[in-house]
Amino acid sequence: MEYKDYYKIMGLKREATQDELKQAYRKLARKYHPDVSKESDAEVKFKEVGEAYEVLKDPEKRAAYDRLGANWKAGQDFQSPPNWDSGFEFSGGGYTGTGAGGFSDFFESLFGGGSGRGGPFNSNSHFNARAQDHHSKVEIDLADTYHGQKKSIRLQSPEYGEDGHVRLRQRTLNVKIPIGVQEGQQIRLVGQGAPSPDGKTKGDLYLEVCFKPHPFYRVEGRNLSMSLPVSPWEAALGATIKMPTPGGMIELKIPAHSNSGTTLRLKGRGIPGEPAGDIYVTLSVMVPNAENEQMQSLYEEMARNTTFNPRAKMGV
Repeated sequence: MEYKDYYKIMGLKREATQDELKQAYRKLARKYHPDVSKESDAEVKFKEVGEAYEVLKDPEKRAAYDRLGANWKAGQDFQSPPNWDSGFEFSGGGYTGTGAGGFSDFFESLFGGGSGRGGPFNSNSHFNARAQDHHSKVEIDLADTYHGQKKSIRLQSPEYGEDGHVRLRQRTLNVKIPIGVQEGQQIRLVGQGAPSPDGKTKGDLYLEVCFKPHPFYRVEGRNLSMSLPVSPWEAALGATIKMPTPGGMIELKIPAHSNSGTTLRLKGRGIPGEPAGDIYVTLSVMVPNAENEQMQSLYEEMARNTTFNPRAKMGV
């Protein structure tokens, strides 16, 4: 997927005001409108300009796009970073429709349903006739879903200031993380959305949960998986070792005669729920280096006194 430099398409600097954006759009839309333009690529250019304007004229989309940074170049291979929109508070109003249509895969991956799960700008957002709901994404530690931690969350809500530039309004909320919450689930905060026009009611805030990357574990629904390093003697002789889990330290029994690739199932040790998930531990036998004479002698003795052939199944 190609990165789209919307500022370059509009012929603007990143600090352009809303008025400058409107002027540029009117000029380019007239230049490339398929009904009047004599340019050979007028239709393609018209759609590009419409897409760029769709993003940059909306303070939420523009602030989110700017968050990706200015280091990308137009046409460069692009994949949106994980949870790139975490911490942004969106109204989720969907497309406003410039008449261009046919938005690119790049646009869809950021602002539509192109990621497969929908996005904060998906038009299927919750909406109250009297007040509008807001949406955001919150990153939590994997351990939080085990213990139900209270977290202080800072959200940024983009809006245009009087000077025509996007500014970020910040607020902090204290949120109770439910035990057993899964990635992709939403936490509803009643009355934390936008106020109604008459100011008498407020919409709700929906926080989509995502887990911060964990140094050991991979999340698959309620199940967790990990690769556990063990020594040759622990694998050969069997051992009981300490192992960290998001729920706390446990003791794990390694069966004798284990090999790399052996997978152990820890039932009910995954993300809490009804039923709770499991943890799948795949053993990885780590061989120490012959870093001194004593270690070298041990390896030489094993070579002389064992008939072990790791390539026996290969017929050699």
